[in-house]
Amino acid sequence: MPTRDELELLLEADPDDVFLIYAVAMACASEGDPVEAVSRLERLTDVHPDYVTAWFQRGQLLAGLGRSDEARSVLVAGIAVASRDGDDHARQEINEFLESL
Repeated sequence: MPTRDELELLLEADPDDVFLIYAVAMACASEGDPVEAVSRLERLTDVHPDYVTAWFQRGQLLAGLGRSDEARSVLVAGIAVASRDGDDHARQEINEFLESL
């Protein structure tokens, strides 16, 4: 698994790569920086609003930070994206997490 620094270098070379943006955000989270991860996921969903996984991960991280109201808003938006995209599995998974808050 590449390190955050390695992913950052790859992202510098290809700043529009959706997967790399997401991977760096997840690396931030795994390295104990959930605030930075949330920020990067927010930028990702601003630029690529159909990236359902980013909505879900952002909502989970916000919930983990105790920011439940923000998490709910993000998760509701993610459900809307998943529904629009016909991704029933993601919609159900996000909805289950939302109901657990």
